[in-house]
Amino acid sequence: MIYELREYSAVPGRISALIRRFNEHALKGFAKHGMEVVFISVTEFGTNTMNEIVYVLRFDSYDDLERKWKSFLADPEWIEAKRLSEVDGPIVASLQRRILTPTPFK
Repeated sequence: MIYELREYSAVPGRISALIRRFNEHALKGFAKHGMEVVFISVTEFGTNTMNEIVYVLRFDSYDDLERKWKSFLADPEWIEAKRLSEVDGPIVASLQRRILTPTPFK
């Protein structure tokens, strides 16, 4: 089991468009392609306060992660939703991602 942590910083003034895209399209696409969302939030305090979406996806393996992302990103519904959400300009300023492997600590 691995986890992918993703942090999307919105273009200033565009966080509502990014949240709308997640609510109306991305989350449905993740479900359609078998991508399990473990956690999703906006940053309320700290760096990038109220201008960032952070979420975690769970995958069985790196192969599972790659296969599901490839399928999601090639989905015509997602491609069109992404295009339409950016008609007035980009909404994502930056994206950071990390792959996390659960490790027991004592």
